[in-house]
This record gives sequence, structure tokens and C-alpha cells, in this order.
Amino acid sequence: MALLVSGCSGLGLRADDQSQPPPDIILATTTSTYDTGLLDQLIPAFAKRYGFTIKPIAVGTGEALTMGERGEADILLVHAPAAEQAFMAAGYGTSRKAVMYNWFLLVGPEKDDLGIQTADSLATAWQAIADNEAQFISRGDNSGTHQKELSLWQTSNRQPQGSWYQEVGQGMAATLRIADEKQAYTLTDEGTFRAQQQSLSLRAAELTDQRLRNDYSVIVVAGSGPGATAFSRFLISEPGQSLIREFRAAGYDKPLFIPDARQ
Repeated sequence: MALLVSGCSGLGLRADDQSQPPPDIILATTTSTYDTGLLDQLIPAFAKRYGFTIKPIAVGTGEALTMGERGEADILLVHAPAAEQAFMAAGYGTSRKAVMYNWFLLVGPEKDDLGIQTADSLATAWQAIADNEAQFISRGDNSGTHQKELSLWQTSNRQPQGSWYQEVGQGMAATLRIADEKQAYTLTDEGTFRAQQQSLSLRAAELTDQRLRNDYSVIVVAGSGPGATAFSRFLISEPGQSLIREFRAAGYDKPLFIPDARQ
């Protein structure tokens, strides 16, 4: 996806000026940054500036963190704060920086018999799904979205089980397609939903709740090389933040992610 480009400068880091190119940087990242196309904007811009090649692997946040623990990735772009904090406390990462945020959305069929789309609160909407055992599609993959969903079930004091609740073990885009086919409810990150919205009949509930804030961080894995540090610094620099701020999806004229670097 990214091309190796010579002539690096900026941020005080560059690829070594040697006959051998610097090693590839393995980025383990949540599926939302890949499925929305955001990485298609960030990676080439980084490669052009600094001359390192980024190889992204799109998985759920849980798997991305596991890859970091096993030394199979140099840098992580993830969105599960509690799991990230545990990762850092265990010494697997050398730095963790806020990059951006958006919101989790509860989405469901356009024919909304339960009134989820106009519910007065997240608790009311979540309770209505549970009480009516409305069909719900869960990612079921230990991703950041799945972890958020499980925390919402926990706070509602409900244990999702039965034929109405289906774990599919898929990324967000695939989970949305399944929910659309089955006319079911699901929890999604805002970026992937807006990027896929034109091909879906699902509608988002109009909910305002800080528990639905979706924060993304970049983590440099312990033992990784200078390219990982360079990419982390690029994401929180003004050029990187500007690319995030300007990124749009076709047919949706608002940012999919809100830059949030706290430098």
C-alpha cells in the first residue's frame, strides 16, 4: 500500500541512508482505519515524507494487541483504552498517544418498531433490545467495538444469549452487511458505518452519551525500530492531524474521525 520514497526529512527521524532499504514497519490496526480508507491517506503521505514502508494488518484491537505482545507488530493503531492501558502496564509498549476519536453508533433496521432510533437515552435503547430479544449481531472478535458492546451489556445487567443474539467473528464492514441482510441491530464504529452507509438500509439511533465516545491511540511496541517512532510522531503532528481532519467518505460530507492529539 505504501511506497518507499527516498529523501526523508522532518520530525528528526529519517530512514538510514544506506544501500539497503530500512526494514518494513508492521502496523497492526483496527479494521475501521482500513475499511474506511483512512490508511490510504496516511500511509503514502508518511512514506513520501520519511522513506519508511508501512505494511498494515487489519484485525480487531484485541488481536492487534496480542500481535504486539508476541513481537509480531512494530506499532499499533487501536481503540480499546482499558486493554491498551493493560498492555502498557505490562511493559509491551514504549509510548501511547491519543490520535483521534469518533463515536460508536447503535444501528438497526429502517423499520424501527422498537423506537430505538428516537430513544431518549442509550440505556432505554439497549434495554428495549434486550427486553424484546430483538435480533442483534455482535462482532464477537474481541475488537474494540466488541469490547465496548460487552461493557454496555454489563452495565445494563443483561446477559445476551439465545437465538436472537449472534456472534459472527467478523470485521466491522462484514458485520454491518450481515446485520443489514438480517435487518438486525448492531454496535458499530461511526467511521465504518458512514463509509458503508450508501450500501446499507440500516439507520443510526440519535443517542448522546459519553460512553459511546470512541478513542483511538497509537502505541509504539517495545523493541521496534525508529520507523515506528516516526510513524507515531507523524500521526500526532500537524500534517498527520490535518489529513485526519480532512478525510471524508463518499456521500458523507463530515469528518469520519476527529483529530485529538494532545501534545
